[in-house]
Amino acid sequence: MSVDSIRKMSTTFPWPADLDALVAAPAQHRLLLDNDRVRVLETRIEPGERTPVHTHQWPAVNHVLSWSAFLRRAPDGAVLLDTRASNDSRRSDQKRSPVFWGEPLAPHTLENVGTTPLHLISVELKTP
Repeated sequence: MSVDSIRKMSTTFPWPADLDALVAAPAQHRLLLDNDRVRVLETRIEPGERTPVHTHQWPAVNHVLSWSAFLRRAPDGAVLLDTRASNDSRRSDQKRSPVFWGEPLAPHTLENVGTTPLHLISVELKTP
């Protein structure tokens, strides 16, 4: 997917199209399906791997195929989320649901600080 086609997707998203996950972090994000209503991404981040700064402009239903602890950081390096310290039961290995809702994400990086791949499928909803 090119930057030009991503620019056509949304005129209200406040961040540049070149920060879209498929453009800015293609080693970790793969396009499975794209139409006028949804975009389906496969994301895989290996243990010790850190993504480049990128965004996700649509809310998404996420299906976890394999879980690992991770750090989400702002572009300046500030930690936004450390799943190892979270009380969210979804992030607990024993209690988490394999499917969860995610809001659009501003520019961030994601670092897999666990011992297994973080692997998920995201169904991004383009229409309200």
